[in-house]
Amino acid sequence: MKNHNNLSDIGVIGLGVMGKNLALNIADNGYRVSAFDVDSPKINALVTQAHNESPQLDPHRILGCLDIKQLLASLDKPRVIVLSVPAGDPVDGVCAALMAAGIETDDIVIDTGNSLWTDTIARELSYQGQFIFFSSAVSGGEVGARFGPSLMPSGDPRAWARVAPIWRAIAAKVDNHTGLPIERFEPGVPVTEGEPCTTYIGPSGAGHYVKMVHNGIEYADMQLICEAYHVLSDGLGMSAAEVGAVFAKWAQGQLNSYLMEISADILQQADPLTDKPLVEMILDTAGQKGTGLWTAVSSLHLGCPAPTIAEAVYARAVSTQKTLRSQLNGRLQGVSPSAMSDDERAALVDILEDAIYCAKVCCYAQGFQLMAMTAAEQGWQLDFAAIAKIWRAGCIIRATFLQSIVSAYQTDEQLEHLLLAETFATRLSNKQPQWRQAVSTAVLRGIPVPCISSALAYYDSYRAKTLPANLLQAQRDYFGAHTFARIDSDPQQKFHLDWSGDRSLKSVP
Repeated sequence: MKNHNNLSDIGVIGLGVMGKNLALNIADNGYRVSAFDVDSPKINALVTQAHNESPQLDPHRILGCLDIKQLLASLDKPRVIVLSVPAGDPVDGVCAALMAAGIETDDIVIDTGNSLWTDTIARELSYQGQFIFFSSAVSGGEVGARFGPSLMPSGDPRAWARVAPIWRAIAAKVDNHTGLPIERFEPGVPVTEGEPCTTYIGPSGAGHYVKMVHNGIEYADMQLICEAYHVLSDGLGMSAAEVGAVFAKWAQGQLNSYLMEISADILQQADPLTDKPLVEMILDTAGQKGTGLWTAVSSLHLGCPAPTIAEAVYARAVSTQKTLRSQLNGRLQGVSPSAMSDDERAALVDILEDAIYCAKVCCYAQGFQLMAMTAAEQGWQLDFAAIAKIWRAGCIIRATFLQSIVSAYQTDEQLEHLLLAETFATRLSNKQPQWRQAVSTAVLRGIPVPCISSALAYYDSYRAKTLPANLLQAQRDYFGAHTFARIDSDPQQKFHLDWSGDRSLKSVP
């Protein structure tokens, strides 16, 4: 797209942490950027940072604009404008301002925030004929946005054709041979080799849905690590630094991931004020912005089981009940676990590693099944191998583990469920004894492990030939005449027993 006049290639509106870093990333890759924010000091800060970080580059690569009208006038047509503003009303507010300022029908507006996917679909329809509303969810946080995020674009294919060169340039890169991220932390020196962590996801809403599920998996992945920390600290009496060392070791093996790496670093950080472990000085109440909740709600609406993701949301909710937890701490009795030998302690560390791996597989299986069911409902053609590929670098859940998911979907493009893949079925079958022992040890020692245990229940539910839903359906028929199917008849044929009368069986049309 790079033009040869004095106009900018792309505009960025909203210069908070993500918008500012996306603007710098785009400029690093040789594109001219016009930038605007209602908070004018942020504009000046961006221009100054761009010059200070890379004074050898074009000093005009980022143009600060005083208002939206100036931003529009500074852009090459058809214009491409990135919105990096909070989800919800702010998105529509900026879109209204753009229309008032003279945006044109073939201009492209890209929502990069964590908007609810149904809102994105509604916006594309609402702004049709005014401009092209496109979306591209961004994952990777502050560092990802600056040096290479994972990008999940969706919407009008014509918009993607125009935006794709920029997105491929700024996205995180993966080594084509090893499947490992190519790290970049130096301003002004972009990575030009490797496979970019972006791909066209599908029609309007698809990209934001995939990002929502990504965040739901992220919730669960974080909670799994936190539960392992709880078991090792409370169950084995390890110091924060000792748990950090265990995590650092795990990060070199099957649990290699960005989240495991940063958790190891966090646990070995001393508090600058007290010199105690910093983690122990942080209040144990966790916040959330909604995407994990949206994922859990979506799974309930679809009837797609995602208990590990839901339990991660509930765990954050329980954490906020600090006052009530403090009151119940002295009232509800727990256990007095027996001491463990050094060999038992070492064994628990090993089995816990396997338990976290197994639970992680189930967590991803839930997320991918959720995407598959929504895709079928919406008529989307999602490429799950491609989605797993773009999560290998740049995003928060990046991990070498994702390469196994890529391989599973490449081996069987029609794979119905991740646990049907031979590699995962075999690994979980081999590791499930350790998984069970880890859960039972935590329970017997009074340590809550809602995500690890719910993932095990998920595994056992799917491997069960018969579930007690037969009794449940009989209960429903007993009190509400909801009918039931029989194992010796067509599943579509329904029956009702006259429970309060002569107990005769009737076939229901």
